[in-house]
Amino acid sequence: MIRFKSAAKTEDSPLSEIDFQRLKSDIHEQLVESLDLSLVARIDDERMRGNVHNLAQEVIRDYRPKVAKDLHERLLHELQDEVFGLGPLEPLMSDPTISDILVNNAHEVFLERHGRLEKSDIVFADDAHLVRIIQRVVARVGRRIDEVSPMVDARLPDGSRINAVVPPLALNGPKLSIRRFGVEHLQLEKLLENGSISQPMVSFLEAAVQGRVSFMISGGTGAGKTTLLNALSKSIPDDERIVTIEDSAELLLQHAHVVGMETRPSNSEGNGAVTPRDLVRNSLRMRPDRILVGEVRGAEALDMLQAMNTGHEGSLTTIHANDAVDALHRLEMMVAMAGFELPISVIRRYVASGIRVIVHVARLKGGVRKVTRIAEIVGTADGEYQLHDIFRFEHQGLDENGNAKGRFVTTGYRPRCVDRFLESGVEIDTNIFQAEA
Repeated sequence: MIRFKSAAKTEDSPLSEIDFQRLKSDIHEQLVESLDLSLVARIDDERMRGNVHNLAQEVIRDYRPKVAKDLHERLLHELQDEVFGLGPLEPLMSDPTISDILVNNAHEVFLERHGRLEKSDIVFADDAHLVRIIQRVVARVGRRIDEVSPMVDARLPDGSRINAVVPPLALNGPKLSIRRFGVEHLQLEKLLENGSISQPMVSFLEAAVQGRVSFMISGGTGAGKTTLLNALSKSIPDDERIVTIEDSAELLLQHAHVVGMETRPSNSEGNGAVTPRDLVRNSLRMRPDRILVGEVRGAEALDMLQAMNTGHEGSLTTIHANDAVDALHRLEMMVAMAGFELPISVIRRYVASGIRVIVHVARLKGGVRKVTRIAEIVGTADGEYQLHDIFRFEHQGLDENGNAKGRFVTTGYRPRCVDRFLESGVEIDTNIFQAEA
C-alpha cells in the first residue's frame, strides 16, 4: 500500500489547493518509481502517455476512499502535466492572452495579461515540487540547475524563454520566469490595428529594410523590440540569406532563407562556452547577406559594426535602453568591452557610419506598446551624434482606463537615406515626411 507524505483527507473532507498539489506530487513520485524508465527512450510519446494514464489510474484506485470522485479526473489530467509538462503551470501555456508567467515561490504566481500584472490562484505543493518542474524542463534542452549551478536560461519547444534561480542564490524559494512567445507571426498590419505604430512609420521602415539601411531597435524589457523585428523581416527580399545570432532563440522571421545560431553556456567544468562574439565572427564565413543579432549585449558589438561597415548593410539588431541616445551610449560601452583602447570620437564615428536609423519602442502606462521615436543618425559633429527625428509619439496623459494615450507626429524632416532608397530601386512616397498642420 502506498502511503502519502501529506495528511490524509476523506471524500467528505475537501482538499485545499495546496493539499491537492501535495496529493498530486506524492502520486507523481510513486508513478516515477513505478515506471520502467528503461522503456521510456524506446517508445513513442503517445504510447508513453497511455502507459502513464493507466498507471495513474491504478495508483489512484488504491486511494479511492481518500480521493473524491470529482477530483479523480482532475488528478488523471494533471498528472500528465506533471510527467510531460510544466505541472500546475501547463494550462497557462495554452492561454494566448498571457505574455509572462512569474513564479516568486511555490505559493505565489503572477501573470501578465495585456501589459498588466495579476496574481493567480496557481500554487505548487512545496519548493521541492517547483524545483522538480524546473529541473525537468531545463534538462530537456541540455541545461542543468542545482546548488552548484543555481541559475539557468533555457528555451521551451514553443519558443518561450525561461529563467530560473534556485537556492542558495534565490531567497524565500525558487524563482521561475517564463516569457511567452506566440507561434503565430505578428504582422505589421496587427501592430497598426493595435495602434502601436503609424502608417507613415511602417512605410518608412519597410523601405529602410528593402533599401538595406542598417538600423537598431531600442527599448526596455517587454517593450516589443523582438516583435517589431520579426514583423519587419517580411520586407527583406526573398533572394537574400539571413544569419541570426541569439542568446536564446526568440526570432520568428517571416523569411524563406534563415540560418539561425544560438550561444552555448559553459559546461559544469567551465568549458565549452560559445559567445555571441564567436557566432558573429563565424557568421561572416557563412555568406550572409544580412546579419541579425537578436540582442547586442557585449563585445560582439564591435564585430557587428564591422560587418555593417564592410558589405553587410541592412543588418539589424536590438538593444536594451531607455531612449535612443542612451542606446547609442550603451553601444559605445559594448564596443569598448572588445578590449581596444579607441578614442570615444573614433567609436562614435564608427557607430554612426554603421547604423543609420534608430527606432525606439516603449511600454507605456497601462501596458500599451508604442514606437515612440524613429531618428536618423547623420554623423557626428564636435564628437557628438547628430540625430534628426523623423517620427515620434507625443504623450497626452491617460485615458479613462488608466492607459497612456497620445498621437504620432511627423516632424517634417526628410531623411538622407531616402536617396539610398531611390538608388536601390525602392519606391517611397516622400509625402509621408511632410509635417502635419
